Amino acid sequence: ALYQAYHDIIPVQRQLQRERVEVDIVGPVCESGDFFAHGRTISEVREGELVAIQTAGAYGFVVSSNYNSRPRCPELLIDGKQVIVGRQRESYSDLIRGERRLPLNTDAQLVRKGRP
Repeated sequence: ALYQAYHDIIPVQRQLQRERVEVDIVGPVCESGDFFAHGRTISEVREGELVAIQTAGAYGFVVSSNYNSRPRCPELLIDGKQVIVGRQRESYSDLIRGERRLPLNTDAQLVRKGRP
């Protein structure tokens, strides 16, 4: 990880018959050189399957942002088998709720108060 953090990562659905493979795990918008795990040996995970990053560190909601116009993830509180949604996943509508379009005139110029 960019910050030398160790993130414990496990498959959500444990498959006993899966081969152990060495992998790099990155997020969809990780900075260049930033990894959740680099050269980690885990049970094979196939397309469409989920992994749990159990220690999210700086990737948790507390320091999250809408970088690259990504809505923030939900916060889940897990106690044994009980899962509680502490904060709902943001939608794209949530992301742009406070934004306003700038008025444009026919020449695609920004319209200033009373002047084209």
